[in-house]
Amino acid sequence: MMARFGYSLLLYLITPLIWLRLLWRGRKQPDYLKNLGERYGFYRQPAPAMVIWVHAVSVGETRAAQPLIEAIRARWPQARLLLTGMTPTGREAGRAVYGDGVIQAYLPYDYPGAVDRFFRHFSPQFGVLMETEVWPNLLAAAARHRVPVVLANARLSARSARGYQRFRGLVGPAFASLAGVAAQTADDAGRLAELGVRAVEVCGNLKFDVTPPADKLELGRAWRAGLGQRPVWLAASTREGEEPLVLDAWRWAGQRDALLVIVPRHPQRFDEVAGLLAQRGIRHARRSQGLPGTDDAVWLGDSMGEMAAYFALADLAFIGGSLLPLGGQNLIEAAACGCPVLVGPHTFNFQQATVDAIAAGAARRVDDAETLVAAVDRLFCQKSELAEMAAAAGRFAAAHGGATQRTLAAIARWTDRAGR
Repeated sequence: MMARFGYSLLLYLITPLIWLRLLWRGRKQPDYLKNLGERYGFYRQPAPAMVIWVHAVSVGETRAAQPLIEAIRARWPQARLLLTGMTPTGREAGRAVYGDGVIQAYLPYDYPGAVDRFFRHFSPQFGVLMETEVWPNLLAAAARHRVPVVLANARLSARSARGYQRFRGLVGPAFASLAGVAAQTADDAGRLAELGVRAVEVCGNLKFDVTPPADKLELGRAWRAGLGQRPVWLAASTREGEEPLVLDAWRWAGQRDALLVIVPRHPQRFDEVAGLLAQRGIRHARRSQGLPGTDDAVWLGDSMGEMAAYFALADLAFIGGSLLPLGGQNLIEAAACGCPVLVGPHTFNFQQATVDAIAAGAARRVDDAETLVAAVDRLFCQKSELAEMAAAAGRFAAAHGGATQRTLAAIARWTDRAGR
């Protein structure tokens, strides 16, 4: 109790910093400054009589939640689904995926009064937190309001587990208050149990059940047709500091005919990467301006919600966040689109999926930007080898499905909603 009091006091003390961060982010993304009341538990929209609540912090979690949200809506059709998030890009992804089929709102910051207002307003039957969104005051308020909360598609790296262990007095009660946890892997389950989770099951990764949108796959094929026989490789979800490494290695290798497509992870960095390309004198085009020309060496993917199209376009993809010690991004969507994958040395955020994909022949690991470029060059010269990787990617994605139904069954048991 004292640990949570100290945590809450610290939150109040740093409130000016939170506002400064919102204002800073709002300079590039004005939507951060909209619906501010929701971040403190004040909501304009009325709450339906029966609400089931799912929280997905941003874009990746919102899209990963899709099969589970659809299954929940089919299982409990009498309820309205409330989807909360923390970012405007996640909210936009929710609109793109679900339209008006769900209620959307920001989850409030973890102030005691704000989270209490959230539960008083919506009174959800139960809640589902995607991945590892564990907030001490939120879960304490859920317990007071007798709202069962489940952690779904849960993952916890060894590094994150060590961080949580340092604050065991604060986060231990939060983990222990969860009605249950559906973990992605046995290693995730073990680390979560060590933090105090009482009921945990290995249900697999929901992202394997996400079907790439047919219209986006068709869009990617149309791009491919427009580019003719030119080889295409994709640097997907790149993070700050990675693009210079990739570009310098690519230029040093003297590639001439292949097209490099770069899609930064965060949309606020689109202009930054465009500036980087201009500074290096690299001929490039932007997705927002149409297809690249034959003289363009790089196509900048400055669009949201089209990653499946980029994977359908590419002959080969590098998954960003893995060249630098950032933990990597998810390779599952690439595999579902039949796109072979290269990853860097740092994949601790998606360790099991990466290990399994490499074992299946769908992915390969490289040590740095230079070996990345060498691998791209080699695979473009070995067409049969690249085709084998593409086939293995499709098999890998198909073999790991089923997490949605396992998770749904566990949620029904843990929340005692199986027959309602």
